[in-house]
Amino acid sequence: MELLRPEATVLSLGNRVLSFDREGRSYHYFRQGLTYKRALDGTLHLRYREGERRRRRLVEAEALEVYREILDIAEAHLKDSGRREEVLRWTPEALSDPTPYRRAYTWPVSILPPDAYLSVVLQATTGCTWNRCAFCSFYQDRPFQKRSPGAFREHVERVLELLGRGRLLRRGVFLGDGNALALGEPLLPLLEEVRQTFPGEPILGFLDLFTGLKKEVSWWLRLWELGLRRVYIGLETGHAPLLALLNKPGHPREALSLVRSLKEAGLSLGVILMVGAGGVAYAEAHRRESLALMAELPLGKEDVIYLSPFQVEPRTPYAALGLEPLSQVEEELAAWASALRRMRLRVARYDIREFLY
Repeated sequence: MELLRPEATVLSLGNRVLSFDREGRSYHYFRQGLTYKRALDGTLHLRYREGERRRRRLVEAEALEVYREILDIAEAHLKDSGRREEVLRWTPEALSDPTPYRRAYTWPVSILPPDAYLSVVLQATTGCTWNRCAFCSFYQDRPFQKRSPGAFREHVERVLELLGRGRLLRRGVFLGDGNALALGEPLLPLLEEVRQTFPGEPILGFLDLFTGLKKEVSWWLRLWELGLRRVYIGLETGHAPLLALLNKPGHPREALSLVRSLKEAGLSLGVILMVGAGGVAYAEAHRRESLALMAELPLGKEDVIYLSPFQVEPRTPYAALGLEPLSQVEEELAAWASALRRMRLRVARYDIREFLY
């Protein structure tokens, strides 16, 4: 069956489903329990189950073989002449070529919240203002830099060139990198540029607790007027000693003041907690105090608490601590989720291993 949607072309062939954006690029291919996803940098990623969920990035030779298979299927089954032309103008080599992505993104997009995977990512900054969290390796390859209005405008143009008509698949604009909302006044002309280029699209972004506390409600109202709609806070834990161990500044309870200000400005929130951080030694206090803090936050039905199964990144300061990990992180995550839902709070899973842009 051929589905010709405004934003995508879908071929459904029994145990195979192929999806293409309106530039004609494959972005999803399901085949007998195997799911292949193409990232904007041309890499191909495989998801499957062998008892538990498995994932890996295909090496180039494997990716080329799968891209060739996808194009052969499209040639055999895609009937609409316009969509057929869109898809078959590509070659396996062109689909795997990272050059257009690298023109748009000087540094790769490292991480996004789950509900922002299909946003247009614009890097107002590169890197992270703090970049010293003991567990994090997302921005260790780059310095923190902010873009001037001119450089940002050029970046936006290159991102639009990369996306082409594939932009039709995307909703909202995520302002990266790790903490773009920390910029202060230099952020305003960049938000103006986003509003002019993407009129009516909601703007999203990460915010750290210690930077956010420095801003008044009037500042957040100003950003709301420029299109900011959702803020993601990496709170990680409600247990102060664990937050200190993770080398994040501030105290978890300071989130109460920040969340009140953000909600007063009309913003929706994503609050991120890392289930399993601190391992066995911190498990009980981490769970107890995190849940207690969530019960106090003035969250509404539009807000989400993201529970992220903690991943120990090799060669980070956290890994060097040698803490005994929780053996049943998934069971712990399920217990947290159940407790939060009893508080009538929205909960979602946030597995950083699933990230793909």
